[in-house]
Parts: sequence; structure tokens; C-alpha cells
Amino acid sequence: METSRVQALLASPPLGSPVQIRGWVRTRRDSKAGFSFLEVNDGSCMGNLQVIAETSLPNYADEISKLLPGCSVEIAGKLVESVGGGQKVELRAETVSVLGWADASYPLQKKRHSLEFLRSLAHLRPRTNTLGAVMRVRSSLAQAVHAYFRDNGFFYIHTPIVTSSDAEGAGQMFQVTTLDLGTPPRKPDGTIDYEQDFFGRRTSLTVSGQLEAEIYAMSLGKVYTFGPTFRAENSNTTRHLAEFWMIEPEVAFNDLQANAALAEDFLKKVLGSVLESNADDLKFLDERVQPGLIASLRNVIEEPFERMTYTEAVKHLKASGESFELPVDWGVPLQTEHERYLTEKMLKKPVILTDYPKDIAAFYMRLNDDGKTVRAMDVLVPQIGEIIGGSQREERYEVLKKRLEDLKMSLDDYWWYLELRKYGTAQHSGFGLGFERLVLFATGIGNIRDAIPFPRFPKHAEF
Repeated sequence: METSRVQALLASPPLGSPVQIRGWVRTRRDSKAGFSFLEVNDGSCMGNLQVIAETSLPNYADEISKLLPGCSVEIAGKLVESVGGGQKVELRAETVSVLGWADASYPLQKKRHSLEFLRSLAHLRPRTNTLGAVMRVRSSLAQAVHAYFRDNGFFYIHTPIVTSSDAEGAGQMFQVTTLDLGTPPRKPDGTIDYEQDFFGRRTSLTVSGQLEAEIYAMSLGKVYTFGPTFRAENSNTTRHLAEFWMIEPEVAFNDLQANAALAEDFLKKVLGSVLESNADDLKFLDERVQPGLIASLRNVIEEPFERMTYTEAVKHLKASGESFELPVDWGVPLQTEHERYLTEKMLKKPVILTDYPKDIAAFYMRLNDDGKTVRAMDVLVPQIGEIIGGSQREERYEVLKKRLEDLKMSLDDYWWYLELRKYGTAQHSGFGLGFERLVLFATGIGNIRDAIPFPRFPKHAEF
């Protein structure tokens, strides 16, 4: 018999038909009336399927009556209307086969566990309602990302994970080497001789696929990357990971305004998709994790995003009368508390800030005519703050060359990036969205370590 998924059976129950399921026992309750109630979940949805196992079943005494939470089972029987409350249908078992026993020490008992505790059980935590819901939403978001770009004429580009260039220019990169760390080869001046390394030069794990994506945007017009990125930032906040996934579209001939419009449309369509596909998961998260979650998502989808320059934002923040923990000054990066004030208290909607000071901007952002600001943008949303960062890229060869020199960055390392500006240069734009921040916003989970299956952060690389 073909195995059915619980989600399909609950959505469109074939009453009276023989069905078979496989899953894990959440609970077992024994009735004096001569049967046991089993709650079985197979991970396909939030809901469990209630199973009625009669004491007359041949293996009831030896196996069914000894089932504990965590046991895996295969159950065949007929789906019928439930006579009890709490569920519309139930499975009347004709056979119950135990596929895998769970020890009595199984740590996920029927009670609330803290998310911090569950991080220590990354091999088991997806079986909980909360993490199961988050990971189903994450999966749907990933599929919606690819669907959006496919439907809008983008090509999917796989950019390298091992790289010799630093897209952020911050130097917080994980080094990749095959050299003996105890006795690495050295040059006459005592520095490490990376010419003897595997790639013949110093290499690291990428922090972004943007620079390589620009190559393909200037050939194919509209491209995007969606892959793992790495940052060796010694941060233990609820918003930072050492390994995370980035979504990075790059579009030839787009200016900053077109880039902002793309970012807004992208967020609205992707979040709208998951509201439809994961209604039950989001309802649970709204009720149990972050009250008001669905309303917040609908606000992003339905409200037009506000547009404001960084300079205007600083003026509004200074005039707000709010007592911010960190000061607000022109030329200083805005902090999460400032971003959340703008979106949650002042505007009560998402906002796109543009034209940031060049001294706090990346080297590749196009310099404005004032010589002080660049054509950068950040998309800010309630609860999170910055969720997207992007810019119109600097397409002028001499301006980009001088910017690299001013920042004391190696022209040799970026020769090919500069050369793109010599052969058919054109304005182009793009943005980056940390996928886990999108999951964080869509689920209200609170800590980015719970938005990814296996979090990597300082002093932690287990599982």
C-alpha cells in the first residue's frame, strides 16, 4: 500500500478508504474502554493524526502498549470521522508496526522546552512543533525565492565559495588552506609563502557572491545567487551567524530607484506566497511565538514602502525626543533601535533608506555628485530593522580605482572587477538579503540561531 502524508489526509480525508502512514509517536493515551490513542506526526504539517489502536490487535500487549514518545511507526487502517473533539478524522488501525523504538530518556517530552535548550539537541529539535513550523516555512520561502526570480526572467548563477577577493572589504573571512599550520612555508622576509598553498595564493570562504554575480549581470542582464556565505565576525547577538545563506540579485542597466522597486516587489511576493502555503504553521507561530506575526506580514505585503534618505532619517531621529541607547549622528551607521523606531513608531510600515555617507559604505557603491554620499539603500522592516542592503554599483573605472586606492585595497586583487568597467560599462544595481533574516521575520522566532537547521557561531560548530 502506498504511504500517505498526514498533511494530505487532514486536508482532504478519503473517509472509509484504507490508508497507511509512517511517522513518530508524539503521545500515547490508554483508555479503559479497550484501546489506545496514538498521536502520530510525520513532519509534513503542524497537525498530528489521531490513531485508535484496539487491544485486540495481535501485537498490542507486546508492542503497542509500550510505545513511547519518539518511536517510529507504520500504521495501516481506515480513515473515519472522529467521534471525539479536537480532530475531524482519525485512523482506525488494523496493523501497527514499530519501525524504531525510543528509549525512555527521549528528551522531547510533552511540555514546553526553551529554544536555548533545543539548540543543544539540533538532531532532535525539528520534531518539536516550533522548529518544525520554522523549517517548513524556511523551505517554502526558499522555493518562493527561486520561483520569483524564475518568473521575472532572472538566471540562477552559482558563485564560488572559495575566493581570493573580499566583497565587503572588512577582512572578516575564514581562511582556506592546505598548508601545515605548525610549520608553514615562509618567504625570506618571514611571511607565509602562499604560492605553495593549494591555489597558489591566499584564499578564503566567501562573504558574498556579489562581485562574481556582477560579471554575469553584465553578460546575461538579470541574474541572482542563492548560496552559503561565511563571516568570521566574533558576534554573539541574536542577529548574526558565522555561516548563513545569501540571496543576491544583480541587474544590468538598473539605477537605484529600480533596485529599490525590485526589493520591495520581491519581499511582498515572497512573503505573500508563504502566507498562503504555510497558513497553519504561521497561525501556530502567531499564537505561540510572536503575537501579531501575521498582521505584521500583511502590513509589509499591503502597505507601500516609504522612501527616505539617510540624511532625512537622521533628522527625524534627532527630532523624535526618543532616548536611544546609542547616539544618532550624521556619518554614523544607524543601529537596530533607530531602524525599528522608524518602522514601528514613526512610520508603522517598511521604509527604504537611500544615499548613505560614503565613509560607512562599501567600496563598490556609486559615488553621488555631492562627493559625500553613495547610491546605497537599506530596506527596513518592523521587528527586524535592516533586512536588505543594496546599491547602484560604481560603473566608472577611474572613480572605482580611486576608491580602492583611498581604502588601501589591492588593485591586483580586483583587476578583473575593474576591467568590467573598461569593456562596455553600464549602470547596474543589486542587493543582498540574508536568508536567515527573512526566515526570522517570517516566523517571528526571535533568534537567528533558530532560523537555520545547524547554526554556526563563535565557539559552536557541533552537529
